[in-house]
Amino acid sequence: MITLMLIGLLGGLITAVSPCILPVLPVVFLAGGTGRGEDAGTPAEARSAGAAGGDGSGAEGGGGSVATATAPAAPVRAPRNRRPYAVVAGLVISFAFFTLLGVTIISALGLPQDILRYVGLSLLVLIGLGLIFPPVERVLEKPFARIPQRQVNKEGSAFALGLGLGLLYVPCAGPVLAAITIAGARGEISSDIVVLTLSFAVGTAVPLLVFALAGRRVADRIAAFRRRARGLRIAAGSLMIVLALGLALDVTAAIQRALPDYTSGVQKKIEDSDAARQQLSGLYDDSNKELSRCEDGADELRSCGQAPALEGIDSWFNTPGDRPVDLKTLRGKVTLVDFWTYSCINCQRAVPHIRDWERAYRDAGLRVIGVHSPEFAFEKKRGNVVAGAEKLGVDWPVALDNDLTTWDNYRNRFWPAKYLIDAEGTVRYFKFGEGQYDKTEKMIRELLRQADPTVVLPKPTDRAMDDLAADRTPETYLSNLRIRGYVGTPLVDDRATAYRFPKGDLPLNKLSLDGTWTAGYEQFTAGREARLAFTYRAKNANLVLAGTGKVTVLVDGKVTRTVEVTGSPTLYRLTDDKESRTARLELRLDEGLQAYVFTFG
Repeated sequence: MITLMLIGLLGGLITAVSPCILPVLPVVFLAGGTGRGEDAGTPAEARSAGAAGGDGSGAEGGGGSVATATAPAAPVRAPRNRRPYAVVAGLVISFAFFTLLGVTIISALGLPQDILRYVGLSLLVLIGLGLIFPPVERVLEKPFARIPQRQVNKEGSAFALGLGLGLLYVPCAGPVLAAITIAGARGEISSDIVVLTLSFAVGTAVPLLVFALAGRRVADRIAAFRRRARGLRIAAGSLMIVLALGLALDVTAAIQRALPDYTSGVQKKIEDSDAARQQLSGLYDDSNKELSRCEDGADELRSCGQAPALEGIDSWFNTPGDRPVDLKTLRGKVTLVDFWTYSCINCQRAVPHIRDWERAYRDAGLRVIGVHSPEFAFEKKRGNVVAGAEKLGVDWPVALDNDLTTWDNYRNRFWPAKYLIDAEGTVRYFKFGEGQYDKTEKMIRELLRQADPTVVLPKPTDRAMDDLAADRTPETYLSNLRIRGYVGTPLVDDRATAYRFPKGDLPLNKLSLDGTWTAGYEQFTAGREARLAFTYRAKNANLVLAGTGKVTVLVDGKVTRTVEVTGSPTLYRLTDDKESRTARLELRLDEGLQAYVFTFG
């Protein structure tokens, strides 16, 4: 439980400084420094409770009068401006509550899916008007009038502003927020989910509160702000109304797309770490566990089991007659399944790359399917999704996964997420989040060549692709499930088997076995008279080996060196040339040695 709390706390901290929340920061900053009109411009140090002195006269004895002095009243500290706390408290409470229970409440009451968004926009406009027109603010604070503390009453509009911002708060979703959102969408709210939500909310609140307190300090300390408090309130109110219009018209998304996702790296290290995956995986079922054979953004294609079905789909669009697409009908094609939502900034930044791939490789056999798995209730409305897709230029088939059934089938944890399915219907690669577009495109091209060795592919669309890698043998795992380029006697899993080299020359980037080998998932283990042949192109060839024994290295039939192997898995240099060249590598391994992976440089 403690680990889960720490993961949620760190996830919230990262989210609160991500580019996805930039639209709300100016409002939080200004709201922290804009007090009520009657207090505006009054410094916080001290105010006099009343004028010093009084009547002081009295009669004593024979009517003589004696003047009496009265001590000046002690200065009274001005009420503390608690607006920063009220704004952040309202935002965090609103966001946490409606993320967990919003979908359930809306469904139970039969309300429109995007009603919360409209309520949030309306509150933002009303608070803006309240800052510009004090009578409007007094009306907004009436619901808090029964609270006896006067200062709490005065922060009512700030709290209401926070509630409105919480309904419009659409942060970048990593695995932590995804787990909370999915649980809330299904109404499966366990104690673990509540703990995760609360810790995430606290983590989110800390940076926002710092920003709001900074706004209050600026307003208190800078004389120009105090002298122009009324103008500041009008400016803040106007900004809120402009923000509401920008959110309603989706103008802010263009600004967010232009900014780099500077928190993605640290978010992935924390929220997708081994510890986080272990904690968050307990919130899901054990279906389709074969997908765990794949690693996010792996350097090679792997076999991760049959692609799960696209199930529980509410509706489709961008298909003939809006009819559904069955993955079985795409056998023989390479399929990219993209999990996304139209309001997710990370997803929006990935769309141009997917669009380029779909156009470049469609004739070569690539098919793209978008699975729209909503993060928030308003993203369930078909009209919103269709309009968002049209604006982004998404013209490939889209499935509305409103109940997140297909999301679960693929054991997904991120928006966006891309899964590559080969011509036989097997998942071979996936990429969570943004980035590594060159690697994903490289995998697409490799799968297309596997599906049709005669295919003629266009030039890569991503200029970031490594031209040198195209002229170098790729990393090759000695694994019964991950090996590529193997030819010869069919592999037998986890059992000592006699193998024979094929007749004739071994093609480039192909390898074969001879003698006795045991082919396992992690490594190949050499038996009696074990040999391995590999035709490669590179400057140098390397192999991870373990055990105790010798490896004799032959290049183009000539012995070039003998490698002494001892201990745990270690990378050993097999060849080393000044220039890249094509050569036939043959290895003769002592019995018991374990070989893991070839790398080339």
